[in-house]
Amino acid sequence: MKEDSLANKVYNEIRKKILANQLVGGARLKESSWAEKLNVSRVAVREALIRLSGENLVEFGEKGGCFVRNMTAEDVRDIRELREIFEVGALKLLFKKIDKDIIKELEAICDDFTSMTERGYYSGACEADVRFHETIMERSGNKRLLALYKNSNIPLFHLKLGNSLSHMDDYKQTDTEHRRIVQSLKSGNFDDALNTLINHLDRGEKEALELI
Repeated sequence: MKEDSLANKVYNEIRKKILANQLVGGARLKESSWAEKLNVSRVAVREALIRLSGENLVEFGEKGGCFVRNMTAEDVRDIRELREIFEVGALKLLFKKIDKDIIKELEAICDDFTSMTERGYYSGACEADVRFHETIMERSGNKRLLALYKNSNIPLFHLKLGNSLSHMDDYKQTDTEHRRIVQSLKSGNFDDALNTLINHLDRGEKEALELI
């Protein structure tokens, strides 16, 4: 297997464990250990770690070594502000082109979220949560806006924070808010959709800060 493919293998494995909180903030990522564990070269591991560093998921220490990055209160606030800028803009665009297919797609995601939550599959519910917001971005039809959203790594941090939540009430509230946004889209009530989205983001920020 080519070195870049091996590096991608390492990248995907470590990234998955970080986002699932199986590797917590401060955990050291030793090149030799991961190379042996995944049967790859240390070069492949180093390339993967550099890529993860670019996504702010890991950081290199001043005296050497690579560590899973702790999320700070500043990170949470910055991401919250970026999400409002991007998602409110996308919501405005979405209201101009709303149709039955978009509604159907968002309702299906809501149903997936409900099903995952009821079955206790919270990591799957978190993925559905991220997919709901990404779909709003994608369906806005603005490719540059979507690229900025993804390049800012918002979906990554969104998923990581979501996997940190453990209270059933958090998931129920998220489900209620998502469905209210969809209902507002169906009825053409932009103000209600906007207020629900803002409250949804505010609640997410508050919960995330409590975890820091």
